[in-house]
Amino acid sequence: MASHRRIPQHGQVTLAGVTVLSAALATAAAALSAPPASADPAARPAAGQEAATARVDALYEQAERATEKYDGADARTRKLRAEVADLQDRTARAQERVNRMRGRLGALAAAQYRAGGMDPALKLMLSERPDSYLEKASALNRLGRHQADRLHELRAAQRSLEQQRRETAAKLAELEASRTQVARHKKDVQRKLATAQRLLNALPRADREAWKRAARSEGRAAAVPDPAGAVPASGRAAAAVAAVRAAVGSPYAWGSAGPGAFDCSGLTQWAYRRAGVSLPRTSQAQRGAGRPVPLGRIRPGDLVIYRSDASHVGMYVGNGQVVHAPYPGARVRYDPVGMMPISAVTRP
Repeated sequence: MASHRRIPQHGQVTLAGVTVLSAALATAAAALSAPPASADPAARPAAGQEAATARVDALYEQAERATEKYDGADARTRKLRAEVADLQDRTARAQERVNRMRGRLGALAAAQYRAGGMDPALKLMLSERPDSYLEKASALNRLGRHQADRLHELRAAQRSLEQQRRETAAKLAELEASRTQVARHKKDVQRKLATAQRLLNALPRADREAWKRAARSEGRAAAVPDPAGAVPASGRAAAAVAAVRAAVGSPYAWGSAGPGAFDCSGLTQWAYRRAGVSLPRTSQAQRGAGRPVPLGRIRPGDLVIYRSDASHVGMYVGNGQVVHAPYPGARVRYDPVGMMPISAVTRP
């Protein structure tokens, strides 16, 4: 999602750089909203515009990190929702089983009553919790074999029901917490993207176009061996490459995993799903979803994970290029594999 202009491999992002960048935002805002007061009227607007574009780059990068967090929380919410539905179904079936057992015991009690009086043991069994009753070991001696078996079955069914209820309550609490996370990450993404768009809109048209050209990663790719005739490592990788190539030109949309729009990890997940392979939802999880591969042995279909925090991913397609979903306003496209610092290469 962040601007994918070529980053020198020897450069390092430091805390001081972040501080300078934050200070630059204030400079940019002042330069864009007020006339220059210095003796050199051309210098300050240029500096302000440069700082604004740097801030846009930073905001897109931050938004991509927030998007990956959103994707992870959303995937967890979907999983929890399915688990809760399954637990609720199992709980309902357990309750029906308990009800049937109680009904059979009630029928037995009614028959005994009509025959001249209810067995005191059965009366006790129906009026107390089975666990409490079974603690009275001496009372079991008054039960017939059939009644004892039914009581043990009821006791096991009630324990199962109580366990199901506890698990369901715990999952419901997890689901609510996950929903809260999704909403928080969504607001974070939207806030950062809106700020970046306002800064871009405030730039002169020529500067906006220059930023877009720079974001196209027109610099040379990092040296990556790509032997003639290099082919995907498997038929599944070949199918994933074909799918991701077919997606070129599709719009970027944060939180989307196809088929009409994608974010970075949504694109690679979708492409491999078309190949019959299930990948996790986020770029961080996708980094660990296969076998690590040295960069010098990269093959089409391998996932290229970018930045130290693994906040971006693309698919290597050969000839020193990846296909990826870059950032809002852009479309799925080819870019040099070395467009950003590479943290890992993974072969699903």
